[in-house]
Amino acid sequence: MQEKIAYIICLYGVISMADVKLLPPDAELETIRVLKQLARAHRALAEFKGYASMIPNKNILINAVTINEAKDSSEIENIITTHDELFKAMSQENYSNPAAKEVVSYRTALWHGYELVKEKQFFTTNMVIEIQQLIVKNRAGIRKLPVTVLRNEATGEVIYTPPSGEKEILTLMDNLEKYINEDYDNVDPLIKLAVIHYQFEAIHPFYDGNGRTGRIINVLYLILKDLLDSPILYLSKYIIRNKTAYYRLLQEVRTKGNWEEWILFILEGIEQTAEETLLLVKKIRDVLEKTSEDIRNKLPQIYSRELVDLLFYEFYTKIAYIEKGLNVTRKTASNYLSSLVEKGFLISQKIGKERIFLNKRLFEVVKQAGLER
Repeated sequence: MQEKIAYIICLYGVISMADVKLLPPDAELETIRVLKQLARAHRALAEFKGYASMIPNKNILINAVTINEAKDSSEIENIITTHDELFKAMSQENYSNPAAKEVVSYRTALWHGYELVKEKQFFTTNMVIEIQQLIVKNRAGIRKLPVTVLRNEATGEVIYTPPSGEKEILTLMDNLEKYINEDYDNVDPLIKLAVIHYQFEAIHPFYDGNGRTGRIINVLYLILKDLLDSPILYLSKYIIRNKTAYYRLLQEVRTKGNWEEWILFILEGIEQTAEETLLLVKKIRDVLEKTSEDIRNKLPQIYSRELVDLLFYEFYTKIAYIEKGLNVTRKTASNYLSSLVEKGFLISQKIGKERIFLNKRLFEVVKQAGLER
């Protein structure tokens, strides 16, 4: 599915390749206004990281939060789906909804990138290519055609001409890779994040998936710089809310060198997103603890913390997951799930040939957070 760009009509004129300059930018990045906002962004991010680090099973949070990010990031590219469709696509391998499948592919790519960064402790162009290939489900790689332009879908007008040709793109990506991994300029990493995000979107190295790949790079950079422990902070919802400003400020960096306003925009996004995601994480933890207490009171004969964690690992579970996770027989696992359905903790659904058990409390919390704008 090609990225949709009709919503940025009239924001861009034709931009030449020469306008994408090598990093670092030849500009004052740490202005007084930026430094004041930087302090607020760091405080919000540190509070969020500290709270999230106290939760024993991080995978519960990662799975719950990343599905909203996958949905929001894809929505920016006009790949629209619902939480109900995502639930079906996640739980059924051959589910036919293409938009939902693309969102699930995005989450797969995000997880893969996270594992690569944690293992290697640096970030490379090849890793970016791997992430993009998982998003778009092809191996076309870096653009090789001599000229690529982005056009308005409605009018056919050229709105942006990114760098052209594999050699030119790889030169810019090599420079970006060095800027990501080396701190030779001593610029604060949150400011560098704004620069990195702008530069990647300006390079536009792929035929498809550039926006989604760029937004994954954002969170992986925060993990690389130890500003996050887990991939649970995303700017996609903030970009959706402020889409016009986002594209206008990207353009102003290109045409006016207006780095200050762009950096302020990203730092404000980090502050807002950290505060909002902290609230979501607290809600998820509260629901988990309340569910644990309720199961212990209503079904003491089957209660264990391991069972509760399995129920919250994903929106849904299956008999096989409980059988393996608790090391019990299939009959015992089936009986556990039937009891949980009977008491209202789970909803049993037949999807394809399998029976799926939906954790309705977790699903509703994440769904509601995804609907908020």
